[in-house]
Amino acid sequence: MSTIRLGQVGVGNWGKNLLRNFSSIPGARMVAVSDLNEKVLAKVREQYPEVRCSVAAEEVLKADDVDAVIIATEPDTHFAFAREALLNGKDVFVEKPMTLRVAESEELVELAGRNGRILMVGHLLEYHPAYRKVKELADSGELGDLYYIYSTRVNLGVIRHTENALWSLAPHDIAVALMFMEAEPVRVVCTGQSFLQPEIEDVVFLSLHFADGRMAHVHVSWLDPHKIRKLTVVGSRKMAVLDDMQANEKIRIYDKGVELPEKYTSYTESLTLRIGDIHIPYIEMREPLRIECEQFLESVRTRKQPPSDGHDGLRVVKILTAAQESLKKHGEPVDLNHS
Repeated sequence: MSTIRLGQVGVGNWGKNLLRNFSSIPGARMVAVSDLNEKVLAKVREQYPEVRCSVAAEEVLKADDVDAVIIATEPDTHFAFAREALLNGKDVFVEKPMTLRVAESEELVELAGRNGRILMVGHLLEYHPAYRKVKELADSGELGDLYYIYSTRVNLGVIRHTENALWSLAPHDIAVALMFMEAEPVRVVCTGQSFLQPEIEDVVFLSLHFADGRMAHVHVSWLDPHKIRKLTVVGSRKMAVLDDMQANEKIRIYDKGVELPEKYTSYTESLTLRIGDIHIPYIEMREPLRIECEQFLESVRTRKQPPSDGHDGLRVVKILTAAQESLKKHGEPVDLNHS
């Protein structure tokens, strides 16, 4: 395939990182960019003088010289922009969450499939070398049967004004939970609280319950004294802890567990704790966003769906929607319909 011609809608705090990566990958060329902020566009013109800039998103979404569109705008605009791009025959990369409504996500998936387009969602951690390494260890059987996982994504800021911490932060951790469990939860329980702004939860605790009894727990907040990005995976043989705030040694594998002997004479002898070594595997780290951008371009070239395709985005939006319902009902369990 010849050079992939790209257009991007939205070049804000995160969008500028997407622009930087996509503009520097061989075999791709950024043709057009749109943003409502003229000051942002002025910086784009200065750094990328060859790129056509406009405040009108349609000049990117409908451009004849654009093959694929990157959407990095506010979540409530994702559906309209992605739909317009797909209708105009473009492949689409859209940031998380894919949309804010299940029906909208379903429409995008159907539209992409009907038109033979690539639809990819920015579930960044699915491409993170450290997360992929732990998944590799889990798939190999080294951790044994997975019992439960839990993740923490907290910091002081950035405080959102149109979306709560669930929709802003949890999509990453939900996508990771689905990646590790390789199944969809049957029930969610979600609680949280709005301390700074009415009806916009600053802290959220989300539990995902799977049909086979496994669990995943997610804690997200932008109102916390610590910056933590941590995942713990507990298996029947070993346990893994991923601390993304560590510059090196991001992963530790704990040879710890509980032995369940076939025969025992008393209850106290039935369970034996096993405390073994701690292993720190080597990871060849690359910028996760670079890997994600490369994956999108590879999918555009090969027409092979990426790991975080539209179906993956839809699953996450379904869980977010059920979690939001549980949140509004003060933690009442909400079942998910997988029909």
